[in-house]
Parts: sequence; C-alpha cells; structure tokens
Amino acid sequence: MRPIYKRVLLKLSGEALEGEQGHGIDPSTLEQVARQIGEVSGLGVELAIVLGGGNLFRGLAAAASGMDRTVADAMGMLATLINSLALCDALERGGQRVRVLSAIPVGAVAEPLSARRARAGLERGEVVVLAGGTGNPFFTTDTAAALRALEIGADVLLKATKVDGVYDRDPTLHEDAVRFDRLSYQEVLDRRLGVMDLTAVTLCRENRLPLVVFNLLREGSIRRVVLGEPIGSRIEEPQR
Repeated sequence: MRPIYKRVLLKLSGEALEGEQGHGIDPSTLEQVARQIGEVSGLGVELAIVLGGGNLFRGLAAAASGMDRTVADAMGMLATLINSLALCDALERGGQRVRVLSAIPVGAVAEPLSARRARAGLERGEVVVLAGGTGNPFFTTDTAAALRALEIGADVLLKATKVDGVYDRDPTLHEDAVRFDRLSYQEVLDRRLGVMDLTAVTLCRENRLPLVVFNLLREGSIRRVVLGEPIGSRIEEPQR
C-alpha cells in the first residue's frame, strides 16, 4: 500500500508522552511515539508535528487558580517546547532528520518558526516539529495545529488521542457511547462534540482541511492512517 497523503500535520497531546505514569515524559512511551513517526517518514510522507504541553503544565488550570492568564499561557507554550525537544532527541537517536521551529524566540535550542522554513525542511525530508503553540496567549495548541497545517499546505490534520475516534459522549465514562466513523465540521459544532476548540474547528471548516481523530496508543496507528485504512473518525466538509 502507498500513502494517500503527501504532507501531514500530526497533533499530539502532551498526555501522549506521559504513558502510565500520568505526568511528565515517560521514556518508553516517547520511544514508541518516535518509532511510529519514523515509520511514517520512511514511507516518504512529509510530516510536521505540533505537541501540546499538558503533561507538564496547563495554562488554563493555572489561570483558573489565580495566575495571570498571559503568564500561564506563556508557561504552557514553553512546556510544548520541552516536549518538542524531547521528541526531537528521540527521533534523532532513531536516525531521523529533525528540525525544531519555535513560535517563541529561543535561539539556543530551536530556530524561529516560519512557514517558509517549515516547508523547506519538509521538502528536504526532515520531520519538522513546530513548538511554542501560536506564540500568543489565549490560543490552544489545537488552534496552533490547524493554523500550522494551513500554513504548510498539509493535506490532512491528524489528531492523535487516547481514544479511537470521536464519540457522542465520553467513552471512558459511558460504556454505551457511540463512535462516529465520519462527520462534517458542522455536525461537530451542532453536536458540541468537543473534538477541538471552536477556533480550530472553524479554521478547518473554512479552509476545507480534513481531520482524522485516532488512537495513538495502538502500535502502527499513524502508519495505518496515512495508508488510508479506515480507523478512527474522519471529519471533513461535504463535497460541493
């Protein structure tokens, strides 16, 4: 089988790196994620990655506890940089060529983020890790992922989670929760399914960017998605 996508933006939550320990970065989980990414890159897919930082720090939670929201969000964006550097290291140890670009200026550890620099890295066969969120407070990493996917001209936005798609309600709390194979973005909004925040959903819908939500924890799942296997939930606007 051949990949059905040429250029992909993969959104990973910070929690995807914490494994069973429930916080921080679990080395074995990090290696497993890096291995999956290396497999996909080996297929010739141009792969950019946006990571969250919730395994290290949650800006919204800190703001709710009284911290200034701008400060809390800046700390959250720095947490995404820590995760990005950890993933970069794991990928490089696996023989992968990687470039970390940051929306927050941190010249000692990452290059400044620009769409042109990201596209150039992808065209050279590098995995490009896009750190620092949007570089602005009050925006989530889901919004950053949608924005970066559009900037680099990605064919699809892949959102890797701990569950195998989009459900009508939380499957960890409701045994009878129903998974959707396909949805339109309007259905996501109408049903208030909480796949991504409103800004991210709107960006995808207005620019007709497909989204696939799938379970990262199943070995080989990223590869299966890019090969077109029917796993997870696919969200896209109906053809006109």
